[in-house]
Amino acid sequence: MKNSIFKSFRFEIVLYSILSLLYTLLTLAVVNIGIHVILMDSTWDLSGRGGAAAVIINAGAGILLFVAYFLLLTRKFAVFIERIADGINEISKGNLDNKIIIKNEDEFALIADRLNQMAEDIKKLMENERRNEHAKNELITSVAHDLRTPLTSIIGYLDLASSKELTEEVRKKYVEVAYSKSKRLEKLIEDLFTYTKFSFGEVKPRITEVDIVKLMEQLLDEFYPSFAENNLEYIYEASHQSIIIKADGDLLARAFANLIGNAIKYSYSGTSVRLSIDKTEDYVTAAVANTGEVIPEEDLEQIFTRFYRVESSRSSETGGSGLGLAIAQRIIKLHGGSIKAQSSEAGTVFTVTLSNNEKE
Repeated sequence: MKNSIFKSFRFEIVLYSILSLLYTLLTLAVVNIGIHVILMDSTWDLSGRGGAAAVIINAGAGILLFVAYFLLLTRKFAVFIERIADGINEISKGNLDNKIIIKNEDEFALIADRLNQMAEDIKKLMENERRNEHAKNELITSVAHDLRTPLTSIIGYLDLASSKELTEEVRKKYVEVAYSKSKRLEKLIEDLFTYTKFSFGEVKPRITEVDIVKLMEQLLDEFYPSFAENNLEYIYEASHQSIIIKADGDLLARAFANLIGNAIKYSYSGTSVRLSIDKTEDYVTAAVANTGEVIPEEDLEQIFTRFYRVESSRSSETGGSGLGLAIAQRIIKLHGGSIKAQSSEAGTVFTVTLSNNEKE
């Protein structure tokens, strides 16, 4: 908001000073003429002491008149200052909806506009802080729940295993269950640390040349026991025998491992998980598809949110840490790529798109 010199406070002060001076001179002229007319029959002598007294009287009256006219003409400035002071006082009390109204185009209007904008910005910051506080509380609640569930199971099974009345076979079974829960707890804590590092920008990718086709093959070999355990097969298709991109291989492996683990977890037993990799001149596309239940459209929009799970119950058997997809998305975005999910009766597909920088 820039004002021209003719609409500025300085110009108005000069203008009102000149007007006050003109009004003062006119008033003195009218008064002196009136006195001259009234005393027309008397001797009008401006010489000597009488003249000096008249000059002093006119000068004093002129100063008083000038001040009076100037204060009268500039009274709106006092009103503006009072409104601004009241507005600042309201802002200091926390009333951020209060607006300072000054219908003018000078510096006072500019100050009022800036104060109103400041109050609006403070209000937005406070609202964001409240949302962040709410999100933090939800995070703490989710973490507490997810840590407590396996920990309670571990304590319970270890307590049962310590009983002297158990057979060795039953005791071994309880210990195995406790170990399994401990591994899940370890995975959750690891995901929490990883997600926190991404949130605070502490993860810096180490970019090297990565063969994404070979990377996926290695991951599938590592997940083979999980496929067998869940009575699943995998179908892997790659349009090229080798696709080289510049990326952090460890981070990218973590992202795809989360997607494959998610596909295994939610696929129907006896079906298959499909994986495909293709490239164009500009992009490399990797897709991971599972044959599980259809994810509702409203859930697809939230599926990459931390701790979000599609199933209504937070089952320790089907639910993971709730951070796998969120971490995968952070990793893909860190590489300048994108990830999206689509779900239908044919299955749910997670598609990752990365820049084809092989030629760079």
